[in-house]
Amino acid sequence: MATDYSEYDDASLFAMMRPGMAKREDAFAELYSRYSSRVYAYCMRFLSNQQEAQDIFQEAFVKFYQSAEQDREMTNVPAFLLRIARNLCVNSVRAARPTTSFEEYMGGFDSYNSDKDELLGLIKGALELLPEDYREVFVLREYDGMSYQDIADITDTNINNIKVKIYRSKQKIRDILQPYLKDLEKNG
Repeated sequence: MATDYSEYDDASLFAMMRPGMAKREDAFAELYSRYSSRVYAYCMRFLSNQQEAQDIFQEAFVKFYQSAEQDREMTNVPAFLLRIARNLCVNSVRAARPTTSFEEYMGGFDSYNSDKDELLGLIKGALELLPEDYREVFVLREYDGMSYQDIADITDTNINNIKVKIYRSKQKIRDILQPYLKDLEKNG
């Protein structure tokens, strides 16, 4: 008779992943099915590169699986997974550090056919122009819908610092997009 792992909470499933447990892989598979799409979406938004995001995503789950070998109590699996993914993404960005001027980047948007596509491209471009720490907290809050406290836990920062960074990231995006939004209004 097959066990229905959907009945278990995250902490119990993580405890089942410890070495020597009979259903270790099944417990991992259940947690993977619960959180894989969320972790992959985070990696994609953070890295904006499908292949790199896929690599980091896989590495995050390998590290998560290996983390069960340590004797630790798990209270928040999604936050722990996102913290692993975040650290891997940050390390990947630091290792790559490509430099593109704003003009070069914006020149790539000439081929969009509709204003909507152009606006979405501009927003994505504005996100990429944000400093790494601002982009990260903005994505966690606005795309993943995480609470300020969860973001503070993931980034190991105090909650007031998170609130300031999110406010400033929104302000910077507004400042970056303002000339383009005015131009769209004139032409629309």
